[in-house]
Amino acid sequence: MATISNLYIDQGSDFNGLITLTDQEGNPLILTGYTVKSQFRKSYNSSSFTDFTATVSNASQGIINLQLTAAQSSAVRAGRYLYDIEITSSSGTKTRALEGIVIITPEITRS
Repeated sequence: MATISNLYIDQGSDFNGLITLTDQEGNPLILTGYTVKSQFRKSYNSSSFTDFTATVSNASQGIINLQLTAAQSSAVRAGRYLYDIEITSSSGTKTRALEGIVIITPEITRS
């Protein structure tokens, strides 16, 4: 079962979130050889989505980096969205590691 954690993103700003995945004992999950993918969408059944740029930042410490550029966050309407992070081992086993709500707060200052 995936851990639940909510993300807050300011519309029109760069977002860079470091997430540490741990095992059941609280030790860093070793992510050597893993790939990561993450998306958010308005609802579970929504066909439109936004991809995070998701990478394993430090495999031995279980750290994943999620990123959106300012242009990407500007293109998303302010509101609540659902997201998850899937990790895939080198053998092809997929695991949903994290899930939750993304809250995009409205941009006031625009260029």
